[in-house]
Amino acid sequence: MIEYFKYLVFPGIVLLILSSLFVLWDKKLIYRNSIHLFLSAYSLLFLAFIVLLWVEMGRAPLRTLGETRLWYAFFIPLMTLVLYYRGKWRWVVPYGSLMAIVFLIINLVKPENFSKELMPALQSVWFAPHVIVYIFSYAIFGMVTLFSIHQLFYVKVKKWDEWSSASDTMIYIGFALLTLGLLFGAIWAKQAWGHYWTWDPKEVWALITWMIYLLYMHYRLAFKPEYSLAAKILIIAFILLLLCWFGIHYMPIASQSVHTYGG
Repeated sequence: MIEYFKYLVFPGIVLLILSSLFVLWDKKLIYRNSIHLFLSAYSLLFLAFIVLLWVEMGRAPLRTLGETRLWYAFFIPLMTLVLYYRGKWRWVVPYGSLMAIVFLIINLVKPENFSKELMPALQSVWFAPHVIVYIFSYAIFGMVTLFSIHQLFYVKVKKWDEWSSASDTMIYIGFALLTLGLLFGAIWAKQAWGHYWTWDPKEVWALITWMIYLLYMHYRLAFKPEYSLAAKILIIAFILLLLCWFGIHYMPIASQSVHTYGG
């Protein structure tokens, strides 16, 4: 099934580009509806592919970095669709589409090993919910980062309160999912290795990521008018998140981690 991925990339990118172009004329209902249609078609296309891949492999396609990138490329346009539909933020469509296209191209250029094999530690009921919840929270944080970048460079200061409030709402949802992912992971670790927490390098970076978003929420409560620094904290937090997700695999400490399952 994975060999068909390359045939999905082109129509997927076309749908994302079309939705981005139609933003130029989205004051007309027909173009707004077209954007909804293109993003919905993309989401359904990749959801169907993930489900079929799951069935063919006999396991959740969540083991390798390539598999998690596939989920991210699915979640980002889905988040884009929701945000555009609910908030009518026009700019979020090209930004979200670009992010999804980057992940699609990375998976096309650097395909991972989509093996059916699953090591014993991953054969747990907690495997799929732990990773899916994490990737979904990463998608939310990715969209929040786009909000922050756009806010810093393109939004008038008088509108920052509205934008920061929107970011806060997404952060609360993303943080709740991130916390849930940590809890699922702890329960899974207890079953697999006998300990809830082992200070594994991946666990340490996950905790750092969790703490930086917690710091952001406390900062917003204590210094609500300081919008500029709050947006910068979110950008830094997402960089740390990417290090936790991808960077750990290329660090010398990766060999000490039980969370690097290879490509």
